Amino acid sequence: MTAPTFHDGEIALQRRAGSYERMAAAGPRVIRGFMPDQHREFFALLPLLLAGSLDASGQPWASVLTGPAGFVHSPDAQLLRIDALPLPHDPLAGRLREGLSIGLLGIQPHTRRRNRMNGTVAALDAGGFSVRVDQSFGNCPKYIQAREPVYLPDAPAAGAPQAMDALDADARRAIAQADTFFIATGHPQAPAGAGQPAFGVDVSHRGGPPGFVRVDDDGVLRVPDFVGNGFFNTLGNLALEPRCNLLFIDYASGALLSVVARGSVEWTDQSPPRGTALTARRVRFDVAWALRIPGALPLHWT
Repeated sequence: MTAPTFHDGEIALQRRAGSYERMAAAGPRVIRGFMPDQHREFFALLPLLLAGSLDASGQPWASVLTGPAGFVHSPDAQLLRIDALPLPHDPLAGRLREGLSIGLLGIQPHTRRRNRMNGTVAALDAGGFSVRVDQSFGNCPKYIQAREPVYLPDAPAAGAPQAMDALDADARRAIAQADTFFIATGHPQAPAGAGQPAFGVDVSHRGGPPGFVRVDDDGVLRVPDFVGNGFFNTLGNLALEPRCNLLFIDYASGALLSVVARGSVEWTDQSPPRGTALTARRVRFDVAWALRIPGALPLHWT
């Protein structure tokens, strides 16, 4: 790629964490401006696709798109076609448009495979939309909890969304028991379409043992930052634009819990225990409000 692979926020985190030299060499090789065939074939296997987008104010949102396997496919190495539109309750519904910066995450939890593709909406019609690649790269299988999604074409409609000014007892309980969530973040220049591949929107996966998300008495969420690929896409975005959106899936009922928050990295001088995946960082999320959508996803999880 001729444009810079990483933006200033990502580079600052890489320098502090000690991965800058490694990422400066490896980043341009593994973050491509096209999808390799393996990624193109992988997306076509999935019954769900995670999407990150920004609303008119620049607030990031995480969304889930669903359909039978094959509803996502790649006509060529620089284009991904999604034969689905956001569900009516989804924050992306009604805002999807050509030129929109969007981050996509394909994940297959039961095989622990995941691939990322960030780009721009190139076309939109009544049946779906297409995204042109800005950045395409794979992620390691770490911290993915194994469960298999199955698409249910005749699933009942979602319940009415329930907005919360603060996390209620059910939301706190769901978060404290979660082993997975997804987070959408964005570069502050993403809404303007700056033309730099690194200045986009990102949606990523976070996983760990149940309880890895700590819910403090004041409603603040804290998450340990485990050893990862060293890119710091999410934390680099938060360094420049702290607004974010956390999405928790209730795998038993299909309900979604969408949490609007501001994220920041907390560093400690204490070295993590040897032999663990912990780092000297954790991420703090100050919750602004939340939205619960009962029965949102037409998926069954084995």
